[in-house]
Amino acid sequence: MSFPLSHVTSSSSFSSSLEAHGWDSGWAEAFAPYAAQGLVPGRVIRVDRGQCDVATAEGIVRADTAFVTPHDPLRVICTGDWAAVDPEGANDPRYVRACLQRRTAFARSTSSKRSEGQILAANVDHAVITVSLAVELDLGRIERFLALAWESGAQPTVVLSKADLVPDPVGLSYLVEDVETVAPGVQVVPLSSTTGEGLDVLSAVVAGGTTVLLGVSGAGKSTLANALVGEDVMDVQAARDIDGKGRHTTTTRNLFVLPTGGVLIDTPGLRGVGLWDAETGVGQVFSEIEELAADCRFHDCAHESEPGCAVAAAVEDGSLPVRRLESYRKLIRENQRIVAKTDARLRSEILKDWKRKGAEGRHAMEMKRGRVR
Repeated sequence: MSFPLSHVTSSSSFSSSLEAHGWDSGWAEAFAPYAAQGLVPGRVIRVDRGQCDVATAEGIVRADTAFVTPHDPLRVICTGDWAAVDPEGANDPRYVRACLQRRTAFARSTSSKRSEGQILAANVDHAVITVSLAVELDLGRIERFLALAWESGAQPTVVLSKADLVPDPVGLSYLVEDVETVAPGVQVVPLSSTTGEGLDVLSAVVAGGTTVLLGVSGAGKSTLANALVGEDVMDVQAARDIDGKGRHTTTTRNLFVLPTGGVLIDTPGLRGVGLWDAETGVGQVFSEIEELAADCRFHDCAHESEPGCAVAAAVEDGSLPVRRLESYRKLIRENQRIVAKTDARLRSEILKDWKRKGAEGRHAMEMKRGRVR
């Protein structure tokens, strides 16, 4: 069974064309077993209360997710997934029967005490981290978003929204430079949805592949989504002047086809940005520290008080900011705690390491007091 890639429009906001939603030969090959069963391919554009909207070649269809509700919260159906759904007329309601294996996935840890991960978007190529210039920059939060973005397999971009609130070009350039120092290998785009500044740059970035918009409430994601799509597809509410925070205008993750090509997923504002098994992502965010660590005397150097520590030397000579090292340590510790909760072997190794360091500390203190000869 083959599926046409003809362009069928069901609304002004969504194109029904599979190709417009990111369908390619790789997805077609992966879908072949489901095609043999008479199922229809489509991309999930919205998930809501056990059902989802799926963009298929015949249009946007509503489907039930009861058959793809695993116990693992990271495997639940998500906006951006490619799904195999019942053909027209097979059932009412129609069902999602399976999801294709994801190429990439953007996940974070929840605030739940059960240490669960939460999938935010699937099959994403670009992660646009939106940061409002209406409030003071939080570099630590930017580093967190970047770690998750790199870990997901997507290429991150940082957008400094509401750039019109910083009319001084010199001041704006300093803010861009500050973010660039914590975002190695990442493009930083000052942007104003009001004046249009930077919109052409971002449009070129997101023109190919799938892009997810990320940020806290009030960062301007919904306004940015409207600007990229070219019409008001998302409601917008004003942020509070006192802290720049806004109410959750976006309550679900929504997928839109962009007029210039590419696909956009808008997400609700995130109050918490918890890491979820993001060791590789943290390493990429702090690549300069990882490079310095390669020259440390000890391969397991903690960059604290060990002799021959190249990282400590860089802090000493001023080439590595203290804030940067402290942020790195914090994210590494947090990630270890998250992983240890689900990995008994790692939990045991961390406990042994803590005991070893505790014993070394006590020995050093006794040496200092002259109790050990």
